[in-house]
Amino acid sequence: MSPSASLVAFRFGYGLPLVPDAPQTPETLLAALAGPDDMAARFTIPSYDWVHERVSDIARNKRAAKSDPVLQSRLDAVDQELEAAGLMAMRATIARAVDAKDSFRERLVAFWADHFTVGAGGREDAITPYAFVEDAIRPHVAGRFADMLSAVVHHPGMLRYLDQTRSTGPNSKRGLRQGGGLNENLARELLELHTLGVGADYAQTDVRQLAELLTGLTYDPRRGYSFDGRMAEPGPETVLGKDYDGKGEAPIRAFLSDLSTKPDTARHIARKLAVHFISDTPDEDLVTRIAQAWATSEGDLMAVYGALLHHPAAFDGPAAKARQPWDFLLAALRGLGVKGKTIMQWQEVRLRRVMILPLRAMGQYWKSPPGPDGWPENTETWITPQGLAERIGWAMRWPTVLADPPPLPRDFADRVLGDRAAPATVWATERAESLAEGLGIVLSSPEFNRR
Repeated sequence: MSPSASLVAFRFGYGLPLVPDAPQTPETLLAALAGPDDMAARFTIPSYDWVHERVSDIARNKRAAKSDPVLQSRLDAVDQELEAAGLMAMRATIARAVDAKDSFRERLVAFWADHFTVGAGGREDAITPYAFVEDAIRPHVAGRFADMLSAVVHHPGMLRYLDQTRSTGPNSKRGLRQGGGLNENLARELLELHTLGVGADYAQTDVRQLAELLTGLTYDPRRGYSFDGRMAEPGPETVLGKDYDGKGEAPIRAFLSDLSTKPDTARHIARKLAVHFISDTPDEDLVTRIAQAWATSEGDLMAVYGALLHHPAAFDGPAAKARQPWDFLLAALRGLGVKGKTIMQWQEVRLRRVMILPLRAMGQYWKSPPGPDGWPENTETWITPQGLAERIGWAMRWPTVLADPPPLPRDFADRVLGDRAAPATVWATERAESLAEGLGIVLSSPEFNRR
């Protein structure tokens, strides 16, 4: 294993071992990303259209079901189907990560899903964050940012998460007749988190005007997504110094297109990419190069990733990032040789014990981030006494259960650490008093927990 291949596996994927013919250079990483999405085809996740059919069924019949036990039983079954679909989607997400030849795609999907965070609400929403990624993120991960941004803003998952469904223009037909308030959540997060960034050149007036521009975008459990002109604030809105006017969604789409190519948008997301993949304090030249590629290509994400991968910092320097709990568990499963088809057969109790409950104990309950800004990137958040204790506990318990057969500790160190294995780790592994302890030492090592 060459140092560059080892670095690719840790920094741009979910760890070692790499599958045969896995991409290991900027050119092959980009070529794989531009190719077919094999993991999405192999491990399917339903779109929100599938979700809406069931949510709509519940919404239309909920009142009648109160006096009809047979109907109530059917709706309970639909509710359980939605919850089960959420667990199946989590299995599929894990299976994609551990089986993928082009792990860079899976890492990028995870990056964008966190950037455009949506959370799950009640039981019937268990599948929503996954369907959101499947509809709005994954199809556009190798395309144009403008297209991804538009898909995100129009998706029911985002509209519901940021309460856009209730936002009503004060002077709209519904606003004048029924009242109702303007909700600024989507407008604020769109500028502050999704594009321009905190501290960029915009004011509260821009947030207010954008909130008015976005009125009309809504979702109803019975009817689905729609642009409701009765809720839309009439007249032009001036956002970031430009007037947007017209019928229906046209001015919204025009604004999103303009927003996607703003210099502040390029700089903000360039830095986020550099921080996510390279370092909490990235080389400023790297950030500048990525932002320049964004500007030159008008947000063509393949050009943006190319600037990241072709910069000297991409394949240089120490392992400066901490693996977040989700990354840690996925890398462990991959290293232990757990296959996607096995994960898809896990019962709920196994899924919870191996993944969901440990994630919560490590401080990262999956698909339930603390806010719309997603999960923190800084090392200090994840490398804590409690977090490390939970990682060590998982590392000592599960490898001998999950691996079939469990590898010898020294072989396992070579398999998952490659040339990164430190002499102290090798020494401790070879002197472990049990198989479980030896495997646990490897997964608990600083080399495994940094990327």
